[in-house]
Amino acid sequence: MRIASPPDSGYAGIALRPLDRKDLDEWFAYLSLSEVIEQTSWNVRSSQDLVPLIESCESTSATSSRRMAIVDQETDALVGTIDFHTVSEEHRNAEIAYDLSQNYWGRGIATAVCAAVTEWSFSTYGWVRVQATVLETNARSEHVLKKCGFAYEGVLRAYRVVRGTPGNFKMYARLNSD
Repeated sequence: MRIASPPDSGYAGIALRPLDRKDLDEWFAYLSLSEVIEQTSWNVRSSQDLVPLIESCESTSATSSRRMAIVDQETDALVGTIDFHTVSEEHRNAEIAYDLSQNYWGRGIATAVCAAVTEWSFSTYGWVRVQATVLETNARSEHVLKKCGFAYEGVLRAYRVVRGTPGNFKMYARLNSD
């Protein structure tokens, strides 16, 4: 679903805007780095593999993805994305996911953006639950979720196939009442 007015990022010098087709090459460039691949379930071979994700954002369906670009405010260069997918209007929940260029790791950007966007989702969409899944080896992402008030709920065994192999994921969630 196209996001008309994304929230403030919560981080000086970083902005959120709708993800655009012009971001494909920059997005693929960092998603294809081995350091990023190791921590995620991404399996992209070219920037064209990302086109369906952009198209999902352009949909007007209430259950379509809501992905935003995380950009350097000065240059508008893409430094990451943040997304709500697996949206359920009936149950008023969604799953949050984010990725960040390795050049921006360790600065608190993911934490600030995750916190800001989660709060925004509760007030904008009226969701009661936002959940997140992370590969059980992705300690950095777990740290982000914990700092944003997400509670650990358990391990989802063989939850998603990660580059051909079933992977275990940890489930975290935050309620609008937390």
